[in-house]
Amino acid sequence: MKRRKRIIIYAKDVQNATGRSYRQSLRLLQKAKNKLGKSKEDMLSLREFCEVYNINPLDFEESI
Repeated sequence: MKRRKRIIIYAKDVQNATGRSYRQSLRLLQKAKNKLGKSKEDMLSLREFCEVYNINPLDFEESI
């Protein structure tokens, strides 16, 4: 079965990809939102997260 690609990134995805703790992953997401001028309630896309941290989106997708 083909795996569905998601647009939105969550702390658990960052945790799986980076090996950091869940709490540290939340901080990374919040820092990325702040850099992009998003509010606390706004969602962050995988592409936006990768742009902020200069990560190749394809490599990141493979690791989650």
